[in-house]
Amino acid sequence: MNNELQVIWQELQADMSTSVMLWQAAIIIASLATAWMINGALRNYVMAKAPEHWKLAIGSINRMLFPLSSLLFVLFSQFILSGWQHTGLLRLAGRLLLAMAVIRLIVYLLRYLFSPSGWLKALESVIAWSIWSILALYLTGVLPQIVQGMEDMRFNIGKNPVNLLLVLQALLTVIITIFIALWLSRVLENKLMRAEQVNVNLRVVLGKLIRIVLLFIATLIALSAVGLDITLLSVFGGALGVGLGFGLQRIASNYVSGFIILLDKSMQIGDVVSVDKHYGVVQDLRSRYMVLAKLDGTHVIIPNETLINTAVVNHSLTEHKGRVQINLAINFDSALELALQLMQDIAKQHERVLQMPSPAARIIGFNEFGVELSLAVWVLDPENGVLGLQSALYMDIWKAFKLNKISFAKTEAKQD
Repeated sequence: MNNELQVIWQELQADMSTSVMLWQAAIIIASLATAWMINGALRNYVMAKAPEHWKLAIGSINRMLFPLSSLLFVLFSQFILSGWQHTGLLRLAGRLLLAMAVIRLIVYLLRYLFSPSGWLKALESVIAWSIWSILALYLTGVLPQIVQGMEDMRFNIGKNPVNLLLVLQALLTVIITIFIALWLSRVLENKLMRAEQVNVNLRVVLGKLIRIVLLFIATLIALSAVGLDITLLSVFGGALGVGLGFGLQRIASNYVSGFIILLDKSMQIGDVVSVDKHYGVVQDLRSRYMVLAKLDGTHVIIPNETLINTAVVNHSLTEHKGRVQINLAINFDSALELALQLMQDIAKQHERVLQMPSPAARIIGFNEFGVELSLAVWVLDPENGVLGLQSALYMDIWKAFKLNKISFAKTEAKQD
């Protein structure tokens, strides 16, 4: 146990039953309460004024500010009181608050970099328990012995002698460097995605390239920092390239196809497309696949290679709109022209239906039961779904046909 920790524990033992301990405990409670009130008022003020997309980040930062502001109050009180009384409890509280701030900082960075998921919550718990365990080992004086034990565990990697502590330090250096690169790439990517004057596909491509370049640079810096010769990566890179060429051809093809799609502007996020039997709105363009949101609420994952090798119908390449069609059949003795006119008039009355191109009601065929009719309309927001619009059109047509004595064709019942 180092001298500073020995002094802290000696002061705590000496002041256990005195007013000095009560004063320090009161200062800690007051610091926590003051920090809680200040941060609460600041959070309420900022959350009321901040844009909606900032609120999650502001809430996470505010959670980190609470232990930091409490730590500042404790350190200031420690500086004032150290002239005439012991401050062992304040110094101990300062270390606990510092550990809490570090944990919340790491949690904030993780939530900023990654989407919420089960593994992320598990990782946050592991990190929190690890930091608290290291702090407990430090305060009890056991940590220096563990560090010394790891230094004594020596082994060779090739011709280089190393120890367990050096390996853990190297691993921590690599992780921190990569986290910094991921954080910087996310900041640059968010700024880039807000640049409305740049094409959305180009923004996505640049964001992915920035992340790849920064991760590559971070890896080289981390390996150099831990003393590894990065020229050895040329051999590994050649072997990896051969493996990709022979074993990962389809995956590599999907990644290359993804960049081609993003760069040639044949498809953008928000376009209405038909791929094979799937019709929907392009929700996301990833490096390996495209996410297609179908109008029934389901999502289809389509590999980028498929988009290159098959025909894709882009219904909104020049204009962002989608076509909605409903089919029905009426009896032969019904007023056919009136039915067509009623269908068009009903479609024109709906807010979502565009007037240009105008709704079109047509005869599409005859069968043994009646005349088959079709109504086609265009909408500007197909990504919002069409089932509700189709239902409303069917309902209004049914009411109008019933009012004008137009009967629907009856299909023959199936015989058992």
